Amino acid sequence: MLWETMIEYLKSWFIFPGLAWHLMVIGIALGIVFGAIWLLSQWPPLFKKPWFWAVAVVSAFLTLLAITFVQIPLQYYLGEALQHFWSQATLMQWLLLAGIPTILLSGLVQEGAKMVPIVFWWWRSGKNIDPKMGMAIGALAGAGFAIFEATWAHSQVFMSGWTWAAVNYDAVQALLPFWDRFWAVALHIAVSALAGYGLAKGKGWQFYLIASVLHGVVNYIVLPYRKGMLTFNQVEIYLAAAAALVMLAVLWLRWRKNTEGTQIELPAGPAEIDV
Repeated sequence: MLWETMIEYLKSWFIFPGLAWHLMVIGIALGIVFGAIWLLSQWPPLFKKPWFWAVAVVSAFLTLLAITFVQIPLQYYLGEALQHFWSQATLMQWLLLAGIPTILLSGLVQEGAKMVPIVFWWWRSGKNIDPKMGMAIGALAGAGFAIFEATWAHSQVFMSGWTWAAVNYDAVQALLPFWDRFWAVALHIAVSALAGYGLAKGKGWQFYLIASVLHGVVNYIVLPYRKGMLTFNQVEIYLAAAAALVMLAVLWLRWRKNTEGTQIELPAGPAEIDV
């Protein structure tokens, strides 16, 4: 049962039965636009070093695999363990507390997977890169998965029966799923940028935990929503506010005046380093 769930989840990222091709293109285009908007704030040197794109691509697929084969099984067995000690009714009553470990797992797994290409780059660069470059690399890692996830989420929305007519009927509710992805992309980029910054500063595991916890704090809002304590609109306002605050902190770190100079040195690519 668990294995089937994992495989079906993985397949859902690549197979969209009944989805018109033009809607799929729109979903992909929106994901790319959202990612580009937030990446521009980091201004990574994508065209000076084209192989920067490899970080985004590796992050996208590695994070998906981590969710499928690490996060889902861990959350499943954690749920089984909790139900061994408490009944389903008790767990639902204490959901705001009982759900914390599961929520934290999502941040730990996803941010850990996104850090793999960042750590590889840092290691190949002699463990010595400018913190702002580390932040730019981290932002790329976050953007890779964020765009991939946004494309998948948009396709799911279109497959659920979303039509342009819904915008005329109730524009706010119809556009909320895309609002959700816009800020989710911002959050993925921001927390990964923080992780890259911390790694370059020699505090990799500390900033990895910060990124993971921030990720989990935002995801936590799902629990009061499931309890009926918040509306969907309130959840979306919370997501936007939280993502904006984290992004503002990252932008402050990225663009604050560097007393040691503002020039960012580009690390050599994997093929340019003497082994």
